[in-house]
Amino acid sequence: MPQPRILIVDDEPDLCELLTITLQRMKLDSRSVGSVAAAQRILKSEPFDLCLTDMRLPDGDGLGLVEWMQSHAPSIPVAVITAHGNMETAVRALKLGAFDFVSKPVDLTVLRKLVGSALKLSDPTDGDTGVYGPRLLGASRSIQSLRELIARVARSQAPVHIFGESGTGKELVAKLIHESGPRRGAPFVPVNCGAIPTELMESELFGHKRGSFTGAVADKKGLIPAAEGGTLFLDEIADLPLHMQVKLLRVIQEKAVRPVGEQQEVAVDVRVLSATHKNLAQAVAEGRFREDLFYRVNVIEMRVPSLREHPEDVEELAASVLRRL
Repeated sequence: MPQPRILIVDDEPDLCELLTITLQRMKLDSRSVGSVAAAQRILKSEPFDLCLTDMRLPDGDGLGLVEWMQSHAPSIPVAVITAHGNMETAVRALKLGAFDFVSKPVDLTVLRKLVGSALKLSDPTDGDTGVYGPRLLGASRSIQSLRELIARVARSQAPVHIFGESGTGKELVAKLIHESGPRRGAPFVPVNCGAIPTELMESELFGHKRGSFTGAVADKKGLIPAAEGGTLFLDEIADLPLHMQVKLLRVIQEKAVRPVGEQQEVAVDVRVLSATHKNLAQAVAEGRFREDLFYRVNVIEMRVPSLREHPEDVEELAASVLRRL
């Protein structure tokens, strides 16, 4: 089996050397180029399993290369290397189709996880091609389009917000995104934000240390750390209290949580999917949902149609229900 090949696009010799050495230690083959034009030429002529590109290049930027690859090399995942703290650029890259991002100075542990996840996209897995068929029922055009969108967003690590009326299957869509992507072997942790009492929410999500409050008789792992390596699904995210929205924003930005009573943050690697039946943009306008969090969780937006929008699927759905009775 040939070694996976990684294309590095960067004009900084020190960073290229660091990335090359790291990839070599992972038993991966790499090739480096220093410009957008050189990257485009080599991507047209040679096969690669992943592209790592810096944002600032002599003849353009990483965003332009990400956009170009979506039409010229769509099967190759591309990750961008951003300046520290520049979440706006990272979000723009994810919206354009980037698989993921890593910030400077490059954390090699984060980089290795990113590369590992990207390479799983090309791994053949039994049953992948039919994962939606038996579970997301329907042959209508709207359901076919939803299946296609699930397949596309499953290849990314970008946060996805799923909206639709109650009962349309938003959690099923989230689960299919998880099971169709590189995190499929790790936990899928659903959280109903409207079902957790406000006073317990921080402990439930982040965990707590023994003795941190009355009744904390043992250490407890939170739901976010429990999703390590996998997917955290925040259902009814519009019901999240404002003080918890601030804490969730930090988790997404810093990729770390601090359990109640703990002095240090703990690194977490999770993909965040969210859903609601409410109008999240309206909640922002009314001051009930933070605008900065809205833009972090709503990088990719998916709408799940109600059944009245695809009545031609009623017969198939009814037959499925009857078979289970």
